[in-house]
Amino acid sequence: MTEHILSLTPWMGVVLIIIGCVALIKGADWLVEGASSIAKRFGISDLVIGLTVVAFGTSMPEFVVNMVSVANNATDLAITNVLGSNIINIFIILGLSAVVYPIASQKRSRQFDIPYSILAAIVVLVCVLIHGDGIDRAAGIVMLILFVIFLYNTFKNAKSTDNSQEETITAQPQPVWKALLAIIGGLLGLIIGGELIVKSAVDIATRLGVSEAIIGLTIVALGTSLPELATSVIAAMKKNADIALGNVIGSNIFNIFLILGTSAVIKPLPAYQGLALDACMAALGSVLVWLFIKTNRKRKLTRWGGATLLLCYAAYLTYRIVTL
Repeated sequence: MTEHILSLTPWMGVVLIIIGCVALIKGADWLVEGASSIAKRFGISDLVIGLTVVAFGTSMPEFVVNMVSVANNATDLAITNVLGSNIINIFIILGLSAVVYPIASQKRSRQFDIPYSILAAIVVLVCVLIHGDGIDRAAGIVMLILFVIFLYNTFKNAKSTDNSQEETITAQPQPVWKALLAIIGGLLGLIIGGELIVKSAVDIATRLGVSEAIIGLTIVALGTSLPELATSVIAAMKKNADIALGNVIGSNIFNIFLILGTSAVIKPLPAYQGLALDACMAALGSVLVWLFIKTNRKRKLTRWGGATLLLCYAAYLTYRIVTL
């Protein structure tokens, strides 16, 4: 990026990021509301809506931030926004949700969704290890193919899932015109919020003399993950396993295969210092969740498991800050 929004202090930049996050969250909320209403009108099941419409809606902040980052040549921010969000989704959001109330899991989540999210992080790690220069267009195409496979499998297996465990995501479907208006308003909020976040983040990084990667892993990633935080914690309090676990895992898969894949196809993403560690952390998070659930007799992510995830994130963040 060649210019900043305004000549602002770093603290004012943080304020703009917060405003941008509010616009992103509200925009994502409207988008999910409108899209879910239309989906319900077409008779799509709640589970499929949770794993696709809601997951995509809560991933829209990351998607918009990445598109704006790529357009402004802030490629470090594009990668760390995705990996940072995935790390926060698992270690902070899922960990906090489990502490609030132990999260039950479905067979599909254990056998497909969580392993697929592990695969997503491993794909990024392989790109780093094999292609030390980053994530190229070929890798982006592979990610998009894997995303299509995920969507196909989701729809194919949705009907075989126990409907008794499904949670109603929307109340009553809105009129089509109102749903479309919510979608348009949501998209506008996402675009405005994305612009504010990316430009303010780059401005802060420049003024403080730190890398865009650190800003992306912390402030931006946390801000764009707020929709998952709200959805998952509320779902855990309501004891809705499908939404709490499915929302986070589904969003992580969307983030890497769709968002990072699309970003890499549009513009190859060069590696930054610490990329391998961040990719390993993203993979480790999904592995830990899978192990905690598989080794629990009731196949739940317990409060102890959630607390362990929170401690792991604290250790990781401390190391990243110390090794700046």
